[in-house]
Amino acid sequence: METFESLVRTEFAPKNTYLNTASSGLLPARTVAAMHTAVEAAAAGQPTDMFGDVEASRASFARLAGVPVGRVAAGASVAVYSGLVAASLPAGAEVLTAEGDFSSLVNPFHVRGDLKVRSVPLERVAEAVRPGTALVAVSAAQSADGRVADLPAIRAAAREHGARTYVDASQAAGWLDFTADAYDYVAAVAFKWLVCPRGVTFLVVPEDLGGLPSLFAGWVAGERPWDACYGPVEELAHSARRFDESPALFSYAGARRSLALLEELGVDAVRTHDLALADRFRDGLHDLGHQPVPAPGSPIVSVPGLGHRQSGLSSAGVEVSDRAGNLRAAFHLYNTIADVDRLLDVLSS
Repeated sequence: METFESLVRTEFAPKNTYLNTASSGLLPARTVAAMHTAVEAAAAGQPTDMFGDVEASRASFARLAGVPVGRVAAGASVAVYSGLVAASLPAGAEVLTAEGDFSSLVNPFHVRGDLKVRSVPLERVAEAVRPGTALVAVSAAQSADGRVADLPAIRAAAREHGARTYVDASQAAGWLDFTADAYDYVAAVAFKWLVCPRGVTFLVVPEDLGGLPSLFAGWVAGERPWDACYGPVEELAHSARRFDESPALFSYAGARRSLALLEELGVDAVRTHDLALADRFRDGLHDLGHQPVPAPGSPIVSVPGLGHRQSGLSSAGVEVSDRAGNLRAAFHLYNTIADVDRLLDVLSS
């Protein structure tokens, strides 16, 4: 039986010290192979069953998210799904967001123009929910600095005041102890911590579909898609599939394998691994006299004032991000203690 370490080493072989999963995760070998097969088969006129890959990906994500598969829509963009949620709100509805949250989550509410969008510091979101708040939209983990939202408190406050909840899990799905069933809507791109190709995004909706309009419903949103290719779709899917975007099929051919790998490894094991490395880096930063942004329980570490080191680190073979002047490092399943120590060594020079 393969161990966590042996399975990871089989699937990943980075040529540098890659600590930038918060931007984009590395692809497993099985995913790369599946995409090669799909592309070559399409070139030969013998395409593989990539719609089957979409359904397998949907089912795998549903298991990882802890929801029935019928509540999961498959698409390509959080911004599109945020726009769908925004379109479901009546004019004048209040939307509560966290200050500085990721644009793909919050911008669709602003561009409507007839919604009342109110932003507060992340730590105050739960206490800021009030009578009349229609929706609370927040990232589970902040892209800029890794801070983790107090989702149970936000959920409780929203329920107390009759508000719906919309969580962007793009920086959390794949490592956070998180069950999507606790929230009304959950969206997540899969090319970060879920180590899928770009072009894969999921949306979780309530059992009653949450009152979302099927604004961009094409033939894939039909209850019987292959009978819905021409003219108006007479019967939309009875499940969340009515919110599917026409899928990026080659990406889903790979996503199926990436998500299966995460199921094999187990999110609990991934989280333990990731957080241990992040904590080691935080300890090392303190020894060097640097204070990271407080983000306990997060594999994303942001260091104020060090963003300018990103270019030099890249030249030294260490990949991190520069976000608003902060150096952002992200530790995931393919990283090792040696990666942490390499980053600290370069920073100390």
